[in-house]
Amino acid sequence: MSADDVVGGLRDGMTIGIGGWGARRKPMALIREIARSDLKDLTLVSYGGPDVGLLCATGKVRKLVFGFVSLDVIPLEAHFRKARQAGAIEVMELDEGMLQWGLRAAGYRLPFLPIRAGLACDIERLNPTLRTVRSPYEDGETLLAMPALNLDAALVHVDHCDERGNGQVLGPDPYFDDLFCSAATKSYVSCESIVPTERFAELGSVHTLLLDRGMVSGVVEAPFGAHPTSCSPRYGIDAEHLKVYSASAKSDEAWADYRAKFVDADDDAYVEAAGGATHIESIPHTIF
Repeated sequence: MSADDVVGGLRDGMTIGIGGWGARRKPMALIREIARSDLKDLTLVSYGGPDVGLLCATGKVRKLVFGFVSLDVIPLEAHFRKARQAGAIEVMELDEGMLQWGLRAAGYRLPFLPIRAGLACDIERLNPTLRTVRSPYEDGETLLAMPALNLDAALVHVDHCDERGNGQVLGPDPYFDDLFCSAATKSYVSCESIVPTERFAELGSVHTLLLDRGMVSGVVEAPFGAHPTSCSPRYGIDAEHLKVYSASAKSDEAWADYRAKFVDADDDAYVEAAGGATHIESIPHTIF
């Protein structure tokens, strides 16, 4: 598929899960395609980074379900912060483990899963729709019932896919991309390159095959499709670009300049504006 094909299959008001983690392996080529589209009133579910901020800045978000929104090397995501402080979006702020548990419940086709995280803190106060359950066994423990986070669509980015939808992740952390895909009615995967199935064994061990074709509805080849977030081992987080992106939240003029150069451009023009392929591949990996 193309990115345009994917976005053409989405509809206003959908709940969309976005894989990756902060400023790491986000499906930014697909996010920019949404930003250029007419879609609106979306509910996003994300361990957020510039995916969330960019869609807030372009007016696509009605509600956000999140564990955090950060650029990693820049702690606060400026466009998300601006939208939230203005009251422009609804929010459901969760403990990171609760969000994972909600995705697992959806993938298991369960209405909820019990969890201790979130109890006895402001999460219950800020999310009054949450409920607790009591263990039916001798312990009688009270647990939070984390509702399933059922997704209409999931968007993730990986290193390699084959045409069948099997996806390979070569970086040190898979994050929860497989959970996003299993929680969704349809899942779309962008990748650095589409490869023949037999090449997976050359490129990495069997443990790098995170996604199987039963989870995936469509594959998009998008070289550098995670930039300015990282796609380890090919390229790291582009901290300098994220500084420019963050600064664009300071004024309407700054945002208009950034949008014209980096959002409204097609993928090839974006890569060139970001410094070119050689530059992106030279970006070192951030050590935390």
